[in-house]
Amino acid sequence: MGGVCCRPTPIDWDGEVNLFHFQLLRCVGKGAFGKVRVVQHKQSRDLYALKYINKTKCVRMKAVPNVVQERRLLEEIDHPFVVNMRYAFQDDENCFFVLDLMLGGDLRFHLERLRSIPEDVVRFYVAQLSSGLAYLHSINIIHRDIKPDNILLDDRGNAHLTDFNIAVHYSDKKMLHGVAGSLAYMAPEIVAKRGYTYTIDWWSLGVVAFELIFGRRPFRGRTNTDLTYSIVKDPLKFPDDIDTKLSRAGAQVLRSLLERDPTKRLTCKLEEGYDEFQQQPWFQSIDWSTLESKEQTAPFIPDPKKANFDASHELEELLLEDNPLKARQRKLNQDTLSDEMRQMEDQFTPYDFRRMHRRSYYPHTQIVSNITGTSSSGMIPSRPTTPAMEHDSNPLVHVNQHSAAELSPHHEEKVITREKQPYS
Repeated sequence: MGGVCCRPTPIDWDGEVNLFHFQLLRCVGKGAFGKVRVVQHKQSRDLYALKYINKTKCVRMKAVPNVVQERRLLEEIDHPFVVNMRYAFQDDENCFFVLDLMLGGDLRFHLERLRSIPEDVVRFYVAQLSSGLAYLHSINIIHRDIKPDNILLDDRGNAHLTDFNIAVHYSDKKMLHGVAGSLAYMAPEIVAKRGYTYTIDWWSLGVVAFELIFGRRPFRGRTNTDLTYSIVKDPLKFPDDIDTKLSRAGAQVLRSLLERDPTKRLTCKLEEGYDEFQQQPWFQSIDWSTLESKEQTAPFIPDPKKANFDASHELEELLLEDNPLKARQRKLNQDTLSDEMRQMEDQFTPYDFRRMHRRSYYPHTQIVSNITGTSSSGMIPSRPTTPAMEHDSNPLVHVNQHSAAELSPHHEEKVITREKQPYS
C-alpha cells in the first residue's frame, strides 16, 4: 500500500476550476511573462491551449492592468474567428488563460516558410478576419495589434484573431489617443497622434493582406523614424510582380483598406461599411452565409503530421526550466501581498465557459491531434459586458514582447503601449 504522501490530490469538479483539472502536455510557445502549452481537461477530455503568466514578472514589467484588461475583455468575446477564452484562474505564482487550441500555427510561421501566400488563400483569411473584426467593433472593442503573429490557424485552416493584451474598449463620443500596437502595422492616425477609433484595425488588416501576398509590407524604413514617415507620407506602391500575384479586384480592396483618411477607408461606417466590404468584387467566391459556420473548405490546410510551431520551446522547458509548471495547492498569505499582487488576486477572477453557456465552434469534428480529445458541445452563447471605455487615461508605459500567442509566437518588433486604462 502506498504512503499517504503519494496519493493524488482529490479534484473538486463542482468547485472553481484550477490547474488540477488539467493534464499538462507539450509546451508550444513562449511570451514575455510565461509560456503556452497544450492541456487536456481530465473530465471532459477536451484539448485546449493554456497560457500562463508569471505574476512576479508581470508586476516587474508594470503590466498588471494589461493582464486584467485582457481577462475582462475575453469574457465578453464569443466568435468563431477569435481564439476564445474557456477558463481563467490563478494560483500563487501564475495567472492562467485556457483558450481554444489552434494546431495550425500562426501566419508568421507559415509566411516565413512560404515567403508569400497565394491570393485565394489570403482572400479566405481576410474574409474570416473581417467577420471577427466586424463583431469586435459591434461590441465596441478595438484589437489594436493585428499582424501575422496574432492570427492563428486551426487544424482545418480557418483563421482566428488572438492576443488581446492591448485591446481596448472605445466610445463613439471620444477618440482614443494612446500609442498602441506594432509600429509596422499601425495606422497613420496613430503614429501621427491625431486620435483614432476602430478604423485602425482595418488599416492593419490591409497591411497584413499586402504582406502575405507579396512577402513584404507596403510601408518600410530602416529606423522607426523612417518607418513612421513612410506610413504617414509614402504613396502606396505595389511590387512589379503584382500581375502574377494579385487581381485588380484584390488590389482595389487593399487600396481601400490602406486609405490614409480614416473617413474614406473601407468599412469606415460600422454597418454600411461592412456590407460594402462584403460586396467587393474580390469576395465573389466567398459564401458569406456559411462563412461563420466553418462549412467552407479552406484553400490551405496545415499539415497535421508536422509541428506548426517552434519545437525549441518544448526542449527549453525540459532542459532549462528551473521551476517547471505543475499544479500546487494555494498557500497565499493575503497580508503580505503588494498592491499590484492584490490587484491581480482581486480582479483576475475565475471563469468557466460551461457556466456561461458559451458555444463551441467545432461542433462537427474532433480536434486533430496525436492525443485523443473531443470538442466541447455546442451551447447558446452568452456575452457579459463591462463598462465601455470613454477615453485612454491613467498613463502606463509598457513594452510587451508579444504576450504568448497561443501557438508559436514569432515576432519581429516589440509592441509599445501607452495610456492603458486599468479596470477599477
